[in-house]
Amino acid sequence: MDPNLVPQPELIDEPEVLQDAEARVFYATQWRLMWWKFRKHKVAMVAFAVIVVMYLGAIFAPLLAPYRADERHRGFVYVPPQKVRFRDEHGFSLRPFVYPLEQEIDMQTMQRKFIEDPTTRIPIHFFVRGSSYKLFGLFETNIHLFGADGGKVFLFGTDDLGRDMFSRILYGAQISMSIGLVGVFLSLLLGLFFGGISGYYGGAIDNVIQRIIEVLRSFPTIPLWMALSAALPPDLSPIGVYMGITIILSLIGWTALGRQVRGKVLAIKNEDFVIAARLSGTSEPRIIVSHLIPSFMSHIIASLTLAIPQMILAETSLSFLGIGLRPPVVSWGVMLQKAQNVNTLMMAPWLLIPGLFVVIYVLAFNFLGDGLRDAADPYGN
Repeated sequence: MDPNLVPQPELIDEPEVLQDAEARVFYATQWRLMWWKFRKHKVAMVAFAVIVVMYLGAIFAPLLAPYRADERHRGFVYVPPQKVRFRDEHGFSLRPFVYPLEQEIDMQTMQRKFIEDPTTRIPIHFFVRGSSYKLFGLFETNIHLFGADGGKVFLFGTDDLGRDMFSRILYGAQISMSIGLVGVFLSLLLGLFFGGISGYYGGAIDNVIQRIIEVLRSFPTIPLWMALSAALPPDLSPIGVYMGITIILSLIGWTALGRQVRGKVLAIKNEDFVIAARLSGTSEPRIIVSHLIPSFMSHIIASLTLAIPQMILAETSLSFLGIGLRPPVVSWGVMLQKAQNVNTLMMAPWLLIPGLFVVIYVLAFNFLGDGLRDAADPYGN
C-alpha cells in the first residue's frame, strides 16, 4: 500500500499554540483573569452554586412553600418531620407519598405523640392550589409547588403553634439573607467613603476618622448591639424594625472595610496614574472614585463576601436574644428563639433546623470568599 495514501495526523505547531495562549492571557482583562482562576477553585464554585440555590429559594418562597408562614394547623403541634416515600409494603409508586398521622398520648410522660398509619397513602401532587399569595409582590396566585392530596405534609415538622417549619424557613430566608446583602451594601458605602477620604487626605481628617473607628471597635459587640436595639421605638412596624436592625449592623460593620480601603489608598495614592490624573486637573473626589477605588475593587469584593456571613450571624444573634427582629417577622434568628428551652429541644429537636441553614449559608460564603480572595490575585500561584 502506498504510504502516501495513508491519512496522516495533523501536526500541531506547539510554539504557535503556546503563543496564542500567552497572547490570550496577555490581552485578557483583570476581571477575565479573575474568572479563569476562580473557575479552578472547585469548592468555591460549589459554594457559589449553593448560594444561588438558596437565594432562588428565598425569591420563590411563596411558590415553593406548601403553606403560608403564619398558617396554623390545629391538632398538628410539634409534629416531627415526615418521611417522603416511594415504596412501602404495598409496592412501589412513581408518585411520592406520606402516611397520615394519628395523635396519641404517652401515658407515662403525658406527651403528645404522632404515629404514622401505614395502611393509607397520602399522595404528594405538584403545582397544586392552596392559599393565595403575591409572587414578587405583583402577581396574585394560589399555585404551590407541591401539596398533599387530602392530608398534610410537613417535611421539617411543625412548631409549638402548628406552623410548617419548611414553609417558615423559606420565608425566613427572605429576611435573614437580605439583611446580609443590604447591610453589607450600606457598610460598603460607609467604608469606601470614610476609608477613601482618610487614606487620600491624611493629616487631621485621617486622625479623626481613625479615632472614630477605634472607638467603635473598642466596644463589646453584643452589649453595643443591645444598647442600639433598645433605642429603637417599641411601636415600630416590622419593616421599621428590619430597617433599624440593618442600619445598626451597617453602622458597626463598616470599620474593618474602612481600614482596608485606607491602607490600599495610602499604598497607591502616589502612583504614576494618580499623579497624572491630578496634573490633568481631575478633581480629588473623582480621583478617589474613578481611579483609586477601581484599582483594588477585586479585593473589596473578596472582603465583602466574607462580611456577608458576619451580618447574618449578627442578625441571628440579635433575634435569638430577643433584641432584634420580633414576631410576626419571620427570620431564621426569630425561629431559633423557640430553641432556647432545653426541654423543648428534647421534645422537638427539629426546631434547630433553621440553625443548620445558617451554618450552610455562612460556610458557603466563607468558601466563596476564599475562592474570590485567591482569584483577586490572578498572577499569583
